Amino acid sequence: MGINLQKGQRVDLTKGHAGLSKIQVGLGWDPAENKSSGGFLGGLFGGGGSKSGNVDCDASVIMLKDDRVTSKEDVVFFGNLRSKDGSVQHSGDNLTGVGDGDDEVVSIDLQAIPAEFNRLVFVVNIYDAVNRKQHFGMIQNAYIRVYNANNREELIRYNLTDDYSGSTTLVTGEIYRHGTEWKFAAIGNGTTDANLSAVVASYQ
Repeated sequence: MGINLQKGQRVDLTKGHAGLSKIQVGLGWDPAENKSSGGFLGGLFGGGGSKSGNVDCDASVIMLKDDRVTSKEDVVFFGNLRSKDGSVQHSGDNLTGVGDGDDEVVSIDLQAIPAEFNRLVFVVNIYDAVNRKQHFGMIQNAYIRVYNANNREELIRYNLTDDYSGSTTLVTGEIYRHGTEWKFAAIGNGTTDANLSAVVASYQ
């Protein structure tokens, strides 16, 4: 059984899991229950509740060298599904978040990550959030989980339970080197970065 984390917790990922290298990181979310006209969303967006269209969330991985991103090739997302070295691969874009289970999945071979990378940051942002007037208050049940790619055993799960109204980006968690091992940190920070480029710029 995996470990359920709270915001801010850090846990060992590879320590205690001998030989663990191939993992998958699942990110999931659901559209919030439709608010009737005149409710919070209705009042904010002029009637009609959340019928203005699906909230298209995109999961991305920012690969850092000494805590900085140095190349756009080190950002893995729906427009760049594979890292240059092949150690990180993205499953592709899910446009709605409808349905159970992971909405987007990132496959990672920890042993294949070049030594100069010390940190992988997992970000979910809302596509075209500003123009669509959308934010993470319109999303519920967001989570990030890590599982063993070989036997599907869930190792870590972090449910993002804060109120993220007004946030257009979520920094969900990160995997980082700790000596010869890898650890996972539950971050859960919402930001008002308008798009992935703005998030990446904050790590430059």
